[in-house]
This record gives sequence, structure tokens and C-alpha cells, in this order.
Amino acid sequence: MTIDVALLNRLTKLGGITLEEEKLEETKSHLSEIVDFVENINKLDLDGIPASFNPLDSKLPMREDIVESKPQIAKDILKNAPSAEDNFFIVPKIIE
Repeated sequence: MTIDVALLNRLTKLGGITLEEEKLEETKSHLSEIVDFVENINKLDLDGIPASFNPLDSKLPMREDIVESKPQIAKDILKNAPSAEDNFFIVPKIIE
């Protein structure tokens, strides 16, 4: 696919942007490079991959969740708070 002035003007109109005349050639060049890069996907051998492939369907090893109670962590955090009461932070009222 080639990027010509007509296509570039259409893209700028659709995008709601304006390009200066001196930037048109540079922008055409950049867009052509992007399109050429994306067209490389057509060269990939995807015969062995089903159309509905989803990497999230793969089986990953899972670790067991083990609940640990460490009340000292909360105490260590709350001792640095400007104000705390009953294991909660006390903050100034912001909504009346």
C-alpha cells in the first residue's frame, strides 16, 4: 500500500489534524514505513495456530494461596500515621 497525497489529506481530515506543507513528505515517509512494517504480518507462517488462539487459555502453574495473619505489619504502619484509632487511620473530614 502506498501513501500518496490524496490518502494523506483524507487521513488528516478524518483525524481532524492539519499538517504544514513542509511536513507532508516526511509524514508520508513515516506512514509508509509503518504500513510496510505491518504488512510483514502477512509473511508469518500461521498454519499451525488455530484462528481462535488465546494465550490466556494456556495452563500456568498456580501456587496455593496460604492465608497468613501478621498483625504486627498493621501496627508498624499505623505507628507512622499522624492519627490512628482502633487500627484505622484518622483523616480530616473533606465532605460536609
